[in-house]
Amino acid sequence: MNDVSDSGLLTTSTGLLMSGNREGHFFALNAKDGKLLWNKYLGGQVASSPVTWSVDGQQYVSIASGHALFTFGLPDR
Repeated sequence: MNDVSDSGLLTTSTGLLMSGNREGHFFALNAKDGKLLWNKYLGGQVASSPVTWSVDGQQYVSIASGHALFTFGLPDR
């Protein structure tokens, strides 16, 4: 990251730490060692906190970026 983050942090029981930044990236880190697990460029500033929920055993995470809302399915861990 070359910029600060205005996004909140979200951690899961499986050890993911998720956040975003003003450059438009949404990313997940390993909560234990800080290593980058994935990064997705969303195209707009990420200034909100991610939210997560589970349906029928599948966990999802949503994040607002710019004027859009993105939702991702999280892998089983």
